[in-house]
Amino acid sequence: MYKNKSLKKYTDDLAARLPAPGGGSAAALSGALGCALISMVCNFTIGKEKYKIFQADIKKILKISEKLRKNLLTLVDLDVAAYKSKNINKSLAVPLRVAEDCLKAMRLCPALVKKSNRYLITDVSCAVVLLEAGWSSAYANVLINLKYLKDRKKRDRILTIFNPAKKEVNSIRKRVEKDVCKIIGR
Repeated sequence: MYKNKSLKKYTDDLAARLPAPGGGSAAALSGALGCALISMVCNFTIGKEKYKIFQADIKKILKISEKLRKNLLTLVDLDVAAYKSKNINKSLAVPLRVAEDCLKAMRLCPALVKKSNRYLITDVSCAVVLLEAGWSSAYANVLINLKYLKDRKKRDRILTIFNPAKKEVNSIRKRVEKDVCKIIGR
């Protein structure tokens, strides 16, 4: 399991001529890194007098981001196992969960921009970029796996989930970028 190994081992295997890990597990790792940045920003904000009014909100964001970070880190390994299983339902389930968790984490960021330690505002922006990369990569994996799914109704149901989600992902990124630019004076 990669979550208990070094980053060097993971990236060496990712770079090697191996069937897995691949883009699916890298998508989950990208999401986990985005969540880790959200958690870091929360941890640096909690206890600061200047942000005392937002403490309850920041603690709630931290609790959610930590749960999502742990889920996504587990999905790094589950994606490798799904690929090796050659089971289309497993191969679809993992990137669907990655996309869902990345979007949930992205939804935390607009409030965090407004309520967190200003010195870490670019870390929130970086989190959004990593989460968007995780979401987009998971989406690509869903699309490639859907062509092997024989259940047409299930395939159509999955695709209808992604159209509004894609708009929301883009909207969150743009909103966070705009708010960050205002704060840093750009």
